[in-house]
Amino acid sequence: MLVSKNLQENTQIIKDTLRDCDDVVYRNIEIGKDKTRASIIFIDGLVDKIVISEFAIESLLNTEDLKSNLGNIKANIAEKASLQHLAIHDVKEEEDLNKVIDFILAGETILLIDGSNKALILSTRAWPARGVEEPQTETVVKGPRDGFTETIRFNTALVRRRIRDPKLKIKTLKVGRRSKTDVAIMYIEDIVNEKLLKEVFKRIESIDIDAVGESTTLEFLIEGNYLSPFPQTESTERPDAVAASILEGRVAILVDNTPFAILVPTTIGTLFQSTEDYYTKWPMASITRGVRYVAAFLTVLSPALYIAVTSFHPGLIPSVLAFYVAASRVNVPFPAVVESFLMELTIELLRESGTRMAGPIGTTIGIVGGIIIGQAAVEAGIVSPLKIIIVAVTTISFFAISNYEWALSLRVIRFIFMFLAAIFGLYGVMLGIVILMTHFAKLESFGIPFASPYSGLGLKDGDLKDTLVKAPPQKLQYRPKFTFPKDKRRYRRR
Repeated sequence: MLVSKNLQENTQIIKDTLRDCDDVVYRNIEIGKDKTRASIIFIDGLVDKIVISEFAIESLLNTEDLKSNLGNIKANIAEKASLQHLAIHDVKEEEDLNKVIDFILAGETILLIDGSNKALILSTRAWPARGVEEPQTETVVKGPRDGFTETIRFNTALVRRRIRDPKLKIKTLKVGRRSKTDVAIMYIEDIVNEKLLKEVFKRIESIDIDAVGESTTLEFLIEGNYLSPFPQTESTERPDAVAASILEGRVAILVDNTPFAILVPTTIGTLFQSTEDYYTKWPMASITRGVRYVAAFLTVLSPALYIAVTSFHPGLIPSVLAFYVAASRVNVPFPAVVESFLMELTIELLRESGTRMAGPIGTTIGIVGGIIIGQAAVEAGIVSPLKIIIVAVTTISFFAISNYEWALSLRVIRFIFMFLAAIFGLYGVMLGIVILMTHFAKLESFGIPFASPYSGLGLKDGDLKDTLVKAPPQKLQYRPKFTFPKDKRRYRRR
């Protein structure tokens, strides 16, 4: 539907479309010597009223020559108003009335002038927004303290501030038939692989859904294998992490109304990395990264190995330790598998209840509840002291993994390994490892093997120097191979 030259007709269509919307404001004014009728339309609460009053309405009301030099009514009144009489930094013309309504709902101000078939879009957005703060889920000892907010333009500006390159591109799409949520795709034109970029646009543009209220919804809709428990995209609240990933040839997806950015493609190597690795010396970062791999191993396998060894293969442990384990389990009325599931479920209950409570209260519930329940369970003879140690180590290892979604998926897999160990012992554990590795080998993230670089992709190019360990910056001359970047070299010695 095109904008008509009849002002009353245009405003009536908008009123019919936005009927029963009491937050929509219609301000009618007369401008110029000929008293040309005009209407300013906006949504209360999404705009800066001072800007509208001082730089739009007041400027137009003080205009005396808006039509004096135009000659006839068919001349472009809107164009002259935007060029000469509106003191607003961003003014655009629009001829499609449906898009005009979308702009109103997006927080822009619309100026309709009688006799003009173009609407003026005035940039006056000023909705409530949270200030830039340090991300609570990705704190660092050394490094930047700023984090993303729920406003997409703030977020793109934080990344643009770090990469002052004209090749950094930001393409904005609208996703959701009803929500029309702004989604920004960020990449560096002469680094990103064209095939990867086309796949990202293809998946986002193919989404047909009522609303996308948060980045997690978009993540679930664009991932390749929705049946896999493992994340095929990476989320972060840190603009420095997004900037670093874009410089490696990855694509960042920012969604309005959420402080989380989505990074694609994602591999096992990227999920074990942390932002703080790049703000500390490489030997310490390498050791810390190795600790995360050990933590992942303990999170998945320690309860299963306890069940398998105590129930099926006690001969594999030293005699002294075997006597101690047997003595500690004398008064325990349950088999090792029941004992393990009982304690793991108890810890999950404590963790979940602590998450749902306020910060200090949740921390207190987790610490006090764990101590009291653990001590009481040992004294009552329900579980053995060794099992309490295993549960404590497993829980601590979970929080040592930097990526929360990755840690959460490993936490779920732990119960599958426990079930296999309860049936087949160590053979079940090995069977679970084979199935897990096979799944990793088949899983892809936007066409990139999820197991990179351990699957072979990037091994020749030295990707392990920034995956398994953290090499000195002087040794990281090339971008990661798994992104297939156009410009492979990122560091040159002089």
